[in-house]
Amino acid sequence: MSTDFDSEGAAPAPAKQHISWSDSYTKANTAIKALASIVRRVPSSLTSSETPAFSLLHDSEIASQISDLLRQPDSSAGDNSLCRWLYDTFHSSEPDLHLVVLRFLPIIAGVYLSRVALHKPLAGFEAILLALYAHETVARNGQAVTVTIPDLSHSSIYHETKQTAKSSSTELALAVISSSLEPFSSVRSTKRARIVGVALELFYSKISQIPLQSKLDFCEFCKIWAGEKGCDPSETTQTGKNNNLLIGDSTAPAAAGSSISSKEERKKGRINLSREILHPTLRILGHCMMANHQKKELQEAARAACRCLYARALHDISPKDILATGSLLKLAKFAEDAAGDEIDYTEITFSNKITL
Repeated sequence: MSTDFDSEGAAPAPAKQHISWSDSYTKANTAIKALASIVRRVPSSLTSSETPAFSLLHDSEIASQISDLLRQPDSSAGDNSLCRWLYDTFHSSEPDLHLVVLRFLPIIAGVYLSRVALHKPLAGFEAILLALYAHETVARNGQAVTVTIPDLSHSSIYHETKQTAKSSSTELALAVISSSLEPFSSVRSTKRARIVGVALELFYSKISQIPLQSKLDFCEFCKIWAGEKGCDPSETTQTGKNNNLLIGDSTAPAAAGSSISSKEERKKGRINLSREILHPTLRILGHCMMANHQKKELQEAARAACRCLYARALHDISPKDILATGSLLKLAKFAEDAAGDEIDYTEITFSNKITL
């Protein structure tokens, strides 16, 4: 699908050169001035800040205004001014401005995937997603994202064995987390999940720098993506937004505490949870549940989202997804139990012996 933006959708290569404070300050202020013509009000604290990009990332008032605009029925159109601003802002070489765009990725991806089946204009969101995808394509330089794991057919170095080693070197197995990327100039239906998934992988790589509300937004969209078969009907949203509003139904109520639980609403938001989307989603939820610095609110929201995805996997009878979501829930429970165990260090003396 073509867009009204750059036809290639390409982002520049990650900047290698040092970015001076003055350059960063100028670019951020330029972005804030451009945003002033789109939102209702720009807080004076942004224009007077010595670190405007950082302030823009963490300002709750401006974030709320942008989030509301992204949920409007025409927000994903190719001529949408906010989409243009997000696209241009990401193409800057300022890392903090990249984070500003990533901060709204949960809403962009959530609304986008929920609107695909509704045949609404999507060119504006697709241009942003292509920019994120192209950025990762350049950054990876044709390489897959991999990890190495021990070959379990070999004995552990921590145990004695009579078995002769197969080789003198430590053999490792290579596991591909994300395969190499090929450039795309448009979003085709067969590549949509891959493009969105890579954008989520980029979000995950910066998640420690992303504000709390953005992660809460992501957890809520995970519930919506799971559909009416995925969640307990008694659940309500953390954000107080009705699902119809999230996917662009201007007639939906937006009262605080409104539910997204009705079957009709969840049918509208339910998506095909392909592995390209589910894998980075579970990594994000895993961070939200188990990172030791996270707030209780986020941990509970992430657990609720993962339970929805687990229920969806059970409904779909997908063994791999059942194993992945179920294992993540168990790991989170183990981490919670371990964190709750208190050690009485007054009982530990130098005469204690440590045994394995």
